[in-house]
Amino acid sequence: MKIVYAIDKYDLENSPSVFLAGPTPRSPEVKSWRPEAINLLEEHGFNGVVFVPETEDGIWKRSYVDQMEWEHRYLGCCTYILMWVPRDLKTMPAFTTNIEFGLYIDSGRIWYGRPDGAPNNVYLDFIYKKFTGAEPQKTLWDLIHTIMERDKLCQRNS
Repeated sequence: MKIVYAIDKYDLENSPSVFLAGPTPRSPEVKSWRPEAINLLEEHGFNGVVFVPETEDGIWKRSYVDQMEWEHRYLGCCTYILMWVPRDLKTMPAFTTNIEFGLYIDSGRIWYGRPDGAPNNVYLDFIYKKFTGAEPQKTLWDLIHTIMERDKLCQRNS
């Protein structure tokens, strides 16, 4: 599995790829959900590319414009957009996530989930069901497992 962090350049091959879309913590005190997602992808034997819109060390080194360009580039060309929305209005409001969801919901590449109790996801739930016919997943494990099993993207059975 190859991990490509924010602002890092990567030339896509024919490998499957997953973009980890969803809210990013706004302060170092808030734990990101993405390391858990990376671990779960690895546990499932994913052997493709994972695009992570955070820096590896958590320190932003570039401009927000660079970040937006990077996200737009890799969201547009990845195989799957894993959209996990553990929204917290104070620490991870997911406003950009809402825009990305709307831009890509009809691409057939979004796999969406959110934990029970995450606020203000009712409309995302509604639109996801309307466009995909699927229910949102309620755990990150279930979301990743569903993607890996559906398209047999894992090297081994989990």
